[in-house]
Amino acid sequence: MSVQANHEIVGRVLRASTTGFDCGTRGSHINEHFVFGSFVKVSIAEDYSAYAIGLIYAIRIEDDPLARELVMAAVVDNSALLDQRENRMVPVEIAVINVGYTHGANVIQALPPRPPLSLSEVQLCSPDEIYYFTRRFDYFRVVLGASEVPSDELLAAAIRNAAAAYPDSERYAFLVQSGRQLAALLSHDLKRLSRVLALIKPERP
Repeated sequence: MSVQANHEIVGRVLRASTTGFDCGTRGSHINEHFVFGSFVKVSIAEDYSAYAIGLIYAIRIEDDPLARELVMAAVVDNSALLDQRENRMVPVEIAVINVGYTHGANVIQALPPRPPLSLSEVQLCSPDEIYYFTRRFDYFRVVLGASEVPSDELLAAAIRNAAAAYPDSERYAFLVQSGRQLAALLSHDLKRLSRVLALIKPERP
């Protein structure tokens, strides 16, 4: 997976371990790209030769005194809402589970050997990086085995987000292959398998 410039910045690391990390950002920086199941990356090497790859599994809007006052008000002026959302530094925390890492051109779908350092920049993965990373399905096991995340919904969201990185001619085949891999991993739990498959069911081309 090659390192590319001009990635969209999600935030900076607040706390981290080898299993995942939390990053912080301003409320005004949240957009339609920072969603549940998005693929993100953060450097785990000083020379940027290695990156942890993760999935966003929670976005939390932290408590804010002014927001509390506005909630209690009988009428809230629209300009006050816009000022609160766009100008004030409303803190947001984004929680990420690690599902793999890169070292140079190599991609490993397992927990990274070390966590990122505090204040490291967290970036959205590019469509090319997502395409390259999701050519294999070993990361399914990491997500399905993680007790701290809504694993079924998260994996389904990640598969749908990954599918958007595929060319139209390959998207349906990718979703079918994902379903087959899920069937192999969840053959012992047909109820759970049916639920996840329903969440990623592709439309026929």
